[in-house]
Amino acid sequence: MSTHDRKDISRFISSLCDEFRKHNRIDPEVCINLGVKRGLRNSDGTGVLAGVTLIGNVRGYTVIDNEKVPSEGQLFYRGINIDDLVEGILRENRFGFEEIAYLILFGKLPNAEQIDTFTGLLADCRTLPKNFTEDMIIKTPSPNIMNKLARSVLALYPFDENPEDNSLENMLRQSVELIARIPIIAAQAYQVSRHYYAHDSMYLHIPPRELSTAECLLYCIRPNKKYTDEEAKLLDLCLMLHAEHGGGNNSAFVGRVMSSSGTDTYSAISAAIGSLKGPLHGGANKQVCDMLSDIEKNVSDWKDDEEVAAYLAKIIRKEAGDRSGKIYGMGHAVYTLSDPRAVILKKCARKLAKERGFIDRFELIEAVERLSPIVFRQEKNDTKVISANVDMYSGLVYEMLDIPKELYTPIFAIARMVGWCAHRIEEVLTGGRIIRPAYKAIAPDSNYIRLSERK
Repeated sequence: MSTHDRKDISRFISSLCDEFRKHNRIDPEVCINLGVKRGLRNSDGTGVLAGVTLIGNVRGYTVIDNEKVPSEGQLFYRGINIDDLVEGILRENRFGFEEIAYLILFGKLPNAEQIDTFTGLLADCRTLPKNFTEDMIIKTPSPNIMNKLARSVLALYPFDENPEDNSLENMLRQSVELIARIPIIAAQAYQVSRHYYAHDSMYLHIPPRELSTAECLLYCIRPNKKYTDEEAKLLDLCLMLHAEHGGGNNSAFVGRVMSSSGTDTYSAISAAIGSLKGPLHGGANKQVCDMLSDIEKNVSDWKDDEEVAAYLAKIIRKEAGDRSGKIYGMGHAVYTLSDPRAVILKKCARKLAKERGFIDRFELIEAVERLSPIVFRQEKNDTKVISANVDMYSGLVYEMLDIPKELYTPIFAIARMVGWCAHRIEEVLTGGRIIRPAYKAIAPDSNYIRLSERK
């Protein structure tokens, strides 16, 4: 296509955008007057009840006399507090993601033999189909790894001898294969991307069978395959914390909506990956790092609360940062006083920051966490309680682990694959109806106008 043709197309598209804006504006007051629950949220910010689940639970407030009262955040996997799960696994100094995956999928904590068997099953299922790497990953590189994950999951469909069978046995088999394969796909997609877009060397390592999921990922993304036990167990902690977050989170709900239609596993999971890619969902961890880099460049004294607060105010007013008005890493749809995942990661991040020379950046994040609620209230005149969410510290942890930014959100997807698969199975087996909310049509009735009479 010539430069002239592109300019003509651009001008035409611009005129079409003007036409669209004339005829497609919806006044926000209309939604308020009709009682529309935008974002499937009630007026007090709580989520609209759309179903029930045995899998995960997120608590961020209590309701007393019909009033929403902020409280410390809690996260439960199959009824067990994430704090207790993490503490028990860390105390025994072992990898825990595989144990968490078993709990979330099957509903109970595995014994030692079951953990070993399940871990071995995941290792057996890591191998990608014949020629998959060459045909689906190397030949069609993408600069965005999440885009490649979604496409690759869809591409697994024709390699499955029974892709449409939604029986429990078949969905569990597909789920185990996806949980096992997604770290390999992510690592290979990253290597191919850096080769094609950064013109760097490409390393495609085959991980030893005995490695945990966290070890496997580090082994595959690092040119020398080297990592320390401490690094692998910190990444394992991140995977545990991201594995599940209730049926109402955006990507899990997308997966359940897709599953309610009776579609196949690959279609449902690919859609969930697309949801997580969004900057208001899983993509926020990278946005936090970009925001912090911007603050570092524009605030001369990171330890001066007044200067940091002044710059945060400019971000909220859309005068700085990415001009979105958002302080990434702050606030959550459910959590109010605290996000338990952020609390756990913060403790680990502080220790690692001291060891690796990141303490100044860590303390800047603490300042943003401390000052943002104050600035938010001043700028917005809003008394909503907000606190740091998991994205505030996960990006820093990945940075200290020398993990490329391109993999921040894919790591989230690697972990959340467990929750998505569990919610899909639950929806298919217990949902019973296609999810179909209502939208009120507000366009006025109009008559057809003959072509010759149109202006």
